[in-house]
Amino acid sequence: MTFDDLVERAEALVRPGRRAILGITGSPGAGKTTLAERLVRKLNGDAPGRVAHVPMDGFHLADVELDRLGLRDRKGAPDTFDAAGYAALLGRLRDEEDDIVYAPGFERTLEQPIAGAVPVFRSARLIITEGNYLLLGDGAWARVRSRLDEVWFCELDEEERVRRLVARHEEFGKAHDTAVAWVLGTDQRNAGLVAATRDRADLVVGAEVTAAGVPARVPLGHHPRDSRSVR
Repeated sequence: MTFDDLVERAEALVRPGRRAILGITGSPGAGKTTLAERLVRKLNGDAPGRVAHVPMDGFHLADVELDRLGLRDRKGAPDTFDAAGYAALLGRLRDEEDDIVYAPGFERTLEQPIAGAVPVFRSARLIITEGNYLLLGDGAWARVRSRLDEVWFCELDEEERVRRLVARHEEFGKAHDTAVAWVLGTDQRNAGLVAATRDRADLVVGAEVTAAGVPARVPLGHHPRDSRSVR
């Protein structure tokens, strides 16, 4: 399946008089956000504002709340998100009762959610939302799936997925060894939870699409600044 095939499939979700919501999921670093952004750019090419991007990451609990709950070292796990709030927002987007709905965003330089950062106007006929846990069946996460027309699961070669994650953590301030430890610990545990939901997806998007347009990374065991091996 090509990217153009995905564009056609996304367009087909929209019916006259009814807004559609497409979910994109996959393990951390699998290319969810990249695919969502590519789809939005392509689909908005002729009609800006027709498609909106609402990331699940805006529903991260703030660090101050994670500290209160004793969950800071598990940030990114399912119970460190406001899943009920996310489901409620998707319900508002589905109901189309408001001229504008403000969704939260996530600022990676701060690693914090930002309230009211993503405006969604009534003119948006397709909402693309992406995140790790769209197919979880527990608690409020089950309500998330019921609000989505389709969910696509992004797959990527495991070594490349891990490389991307390490590079992303470094880009936003983590030291190399700290980034590797986080990816192989917390992120990997979360990846296992997400991988177990693969069979619930309507479509699996393979590496031929998710790896497209992304620069190759250096091997995980070799850091570009100091060439130290990962232990």
